Amino acid sequence: MPKKSVRPPSEGSHCRAVPLDRVTICDKFWAPRLAQVGVEILPYQWEALNDRVPGAPRSHAFENLRIAAGQATGEFYGYVFQDSDIAKWLEAVGYSLSHRRNAELEALADRVIDVVAKAQQPDGYLDSYFTVKEPDKRWTNIRDRHEMYCAGHMVEAGVAYFEATGKRALLDVVCRLVDHIDSQFGPQPGKKRAYPGHEELELALVKLYRVTGEIRYLRLSEYFINERGAEPHYYDLEARERQEVREKPYDKTYNQSHLPVREQTAVVGHAVRAMYLYSGMADIAYETNDITLHEACRRLWENLTRRQMYLTGGIGSAEQGEAFTFDFDLPNDTAYTETCAAIGLVFWAHRMLQLDVDREYADAMERALYNGVLSGISLNGRAYFYVNPLEVWPAACEKRQDHAHVLPVRQPWFGCACCPPNVARLFASLGRYVYSESDDAIYVHLYVGSEGRFSVGGQSVVLAQTTDYPWAGVVDVKLTLEKDTEFSVALRLPGWCTAPQLSVNGKPVAVDSVSRKGYATITRCWRAGDTIRLELPMPVERIHARPEVREDAGRVALQRGPIVYCLEEVDNGPNLPAIALPRDARLSVDGQMRALGDVPVVSFAGCRRRAVTPTAPLYSAEEPAREDVVVRAIPYYAWGNRKPGEMLVWIGEV
Repeated sequence: MPKKSVRPPSEGSHCRAVPLDRVTICDKFWAPRLAQVGVEILPYQWEALNDRVPGAPRSHAFENLRIAAGQATGEFYGYVFQDSDIAKWLEAVGYSLSHRRNAELEALADRVIDVVAKAQQPDGYLDSYFTVKEPDKRWTNIRDRHEMYCAGHMVEAGVAYFEATGKRALLDVVCRLVDHIDSQFGPQPGKKRAYPGHEELELALVKLYRVTGEIRYLRLSEYFINERGAEPHYYDLEARERQEVREKPYDKTYNQSHLPVREQTAVVGHAVRAMYLYSGMADIAYETNDITLHEACRRLWENLTRRQMYLTGGIGSAEQGEAFTFDFDLPNDTAYTETCAAIGLVFWAHRMLQLDVDREYADAMERALYNGVLSGISLNGRAYFYVNPLEVWPAACEKRQDHAHVLPVRQPWFGCACCPPNVARLFASLGRYVYSESDDAIYVHLYVGSEGRFSVGGQSVVLAQTTDYPWAGVVDVKLTLEKDTEFSVALRLPGWCTAPQLSVNGKPVAVDSVSRKGYATITRCWRAGDTIRLELPMPVERIHARPEVREDAGRVALQRGPIVYCLEEVDNGPNLPAIALPRDARLSVDGQMRALGDVPVVSFAGCRRRAVTPTAPLYSAEEPAREDVVVRAIPYYAWGNRKPGEMLVWIGEV
């Protein structure tokens, strides 16, 4: 198997993601969460995957693989994509082992991998659903049956586990699996001209190519990207072969196959599928220097972030299809905003950063990470939100069908459990999102207490970040290197900060003079012990939506640094929409909420429409009386960790 990558040299503002084993997280905010992944989250999720968590929906995911491997008897249970939960769990284990060894967890993962290997068929095929339940239906419904999706997640697991441990067992399994897929699909005579129904394999193939150097894997990913949406449409041909009868034509926007990818201009369809597709497109654009793919990604990015993204970084507003709808349709109380979709946005933003170092990508990555993703898991790591709305009224969730998908409390597990292991793998791989490098520059995208090891300017450089971010905006950077070397250090100037200050070795540097695409780029001959200080003032800001976002007209949201805040009933009483924020009210950081991990609390002197008597008319010409109240807001990601109740992000302004 070839070992040397054949990727063309990068050009322009391309940079390289820094491997996970070259970044050490020692951050007050994130380090405890990374430790929690290995110590609490992954063991808990393993229990859930084996149906040993009381009150949790049945998973059967590992048992399905044991049946496929001939180690157990019984019937397949669960969704057709149940294997993907095990794959994401294994991937998260790999990342966790990269920064903290855990012999017990590694031994467990090795046993799981042994079962996966035994479940693989002689021709390389691997999918417990079809092996157990429909062995004669393999590759007959690419559109709906998730075989390539499950394969993609298993490929990612194989790569992550190999990079963390050096063990090849799972990597060899997925190479055989991909070799099998490559024998079945492609433009050559006798192959199916198909492409994944649920995108994921595209980006996974690029990861496999990078770790093995096998060019066929890159070419297969490129083929899937290029073939998508081409005429004659494969899904139509496949449906005719199955003699499928449908009342309505299949909506090809659902899986982004309505047009060839280079012709797409707006994000449509299932939000998670879209993010995985766009991530794969960005990967192929990077590896092949494909300008047309990069331009398509850019158009889609602008449509998403300027018209279809929530303040929290949540995406996909509709419950039906877990999908995007249309520009500026961003309801708060019925928002779907699946946790996996926010995670997918982090993936895509990170890839766009490697193509073009621009603050807007890192800003979106940070927004999703600290808000739309973190909200998906409880502080103790044992309960999860699938859906992340920006307004919750528990009575409506219980009584109204259009709110039935919104749950006011996190759940121990889900029948469709894609989100919990997805959160685990993102947290465990956080180190790869903090930095990038090029031959002559180091880029700092996220402010996380950490140490990064780089090869830049012809030698090894260690960069150490010290910060209390996201609660304080002072970031200190110290460089360690063997000899004086000229290169650039580029630090992101977050879009939320209006007055950043910068100094090198205690001497002020004019930010405007070194700013490029939202990064302060300092180029000089660096010496061992040189220090950079970036100061990012963090006042509490009132955030306004564009007027086209009808749901937020006359409302404001509160944000401090990268953290979006919300009101909770436990702090402010019921009927949160009755609370208003006066335009002249002072917003202050008022102590810390110990029950939520000592998070800063934002408070203001607000007003509330006073409750009327039970006999009062339903409607009246008289304006309701108001009373003065002190209102407390907490970080959005931390809501729902105390007692059930209402929650509100967008507050009426008077």
